[in-house]
Amino acid sequence: MSNSPEFDSLNSVKYLFLRRLSEPRDNSLRLVVEEAVENRLASASAPSGNPELDEIFKRSWPIESIQGCKSFELTWSRYAAFLVTEELIGSGGNYDDEIYTGKSLRVYTKSHFLDYLARDTGGHVEPVQHYKLICLNHLIDIGSYAPPEIRIVGSSSAPPLRIQ
Repeated sequence: MSNSPEFDSLNSVKYLFLRRLSEPRDNSLRLVVEEAVENRLASASAPSGNPELDEIFKRSWPIESIQGCKSFELTWSRYAAFLVTEELIGSGGNYDDEIYTGKSLRVYTKSHFLDYLARDTGGHVEPVQHYKLICLNHLIDIGSYAPPEIRIVGSSSAPPLRIQ
């Protein structure tokens, strides 16, 4: 999977927004994520009246999906489990003992999620693989028996969606 151009393109983006999560068929999973960038053509915020905060905002830009940002569709034909966690809560804790490759889409060989699946689930007829999609606002852990199919489904032409 790591040799596919779509995988490499997904892992080359700096920021992602989760746009859709669905189960097209029983025990299959479809995610659509959209690239986001630091939009240096827009200002981060209006003046607040607080000089220190205004100075910080002078050197900041909104992170948003703008024209030309790519959208990716990831599809798993079968999964064992998935977990969606709010990004701020999921970013706490100690994960130094986990082993993975990738940036935006991580592939784990050792993780707390794999430990959980081994401990608290059963009946697996194949080894479970752990994938984690790192998005702004969401972390999505997927335990599946095979890698996802990844497709680039277009570029953004919509007005920017801003993280506040």
